[in-house]
Amino acid sequence: MNFRQLDLNLLRVLTAIHRTGSVTLAGKSLSLSQPATSNALARLRGFFADELFVRTPSGLKPTRLCEQLAPAVMSQLLALETLITGHEEFTPASSTMHWRLSLSDLGEMLFLPALAGAMRSQAPAARLSNISVASNDVAAALEAREIDMAVGILQAKHRGISSEQLFREHYVAVAAKAWRPAGGQLGDTLSPEQLAQASFVVASPTATFHASVEQMLIRMKLQERIVLRARHFSALPDLALNSDLLSIVPEMYARRLLLRYELQTWRIPEAPAYEVRLVWHSSTDHDPAHQWMRALVKHLFQRPVSADTA
Repeated sequence: MNFRQLDLNLLRVLTAIHRTGSVTLAGKSLSLSQPATSNALARLRGFFADELFVRTPSGLKPTRLCEQLAPAVMSQLLALETLITGHEEFTPASSTMHWRLSLSDLGEMLFLPALAGAMRSQAPAARLSNISVASNDVAAALEAREIDMAVGILQAKHRGISSEQLFREHYVAVAAKAWRPAGGQLGDTLSPEQLAQASFVVASPTATFHASVEQMLIRMKLQERIVLRARHFSALPDLALNSDLLSIVPEMYARRLLLRYELQTWRIPEAPAYEVRLVWHSSTDHDPAHQWMRALVKHLFQRPVSADTA
């Protein structure tokens, strides 16, 4: 095996197939035809004298050798890209940079308007797209350069993924103005007994902000009180206004709803707090354009720790 005889372009094919589990999808991500991608895989197999990927009902699965090679190759490719782009100057006012951010539907409502306004003011020629990625897939999407960063309830548990806390948040209950608990006094906090007699509507998104509301109700042994599941948080205000249902939402979202709708909110006893984090791939740590965008996100949304815990 002579490294000098290896076409280094083939390594991009190796990492793309490893990421997608499909020759066709890997080719599309690299703007290659299916035959060209298959030919590249055949050349890789010949060079390494290994199948590299074996076909299974759920797609191509890497061999033991491939599992050793692909992450290391990806790391080196990202480092090389960072080395090359890191020398480029970044001037927001004239930049045509296209950032790809991952936000859930709730994240779009809470973060995108302010972020878009600041970007249009400071970098009017730049572009921003929300590429909504499920939380379990964020690390892979960052490694594959499908997204540049994500904001949500996320942890940097994968090698090469960096993160920083933006703020801590907790849940509150929201309902129509006419809603009243079935028993007990009406205060600013609903008791466990009052919650146990309520009927709930919850949002069940799959992306990076809130997949945990229903999990919280399960921990509180209230899952049997869920009578309606909506696909998006944006449906909750009208559902609350036109029914006797109680919804559990982040306080940041509740405050915004109170400005637009005739709703009321209550605290929830022992409601767990959660961290909203900004995550990115560490290979972009020193990239000027990425540094600028991360700084903008933190300027707009990061809260001091003392404010989170007060």
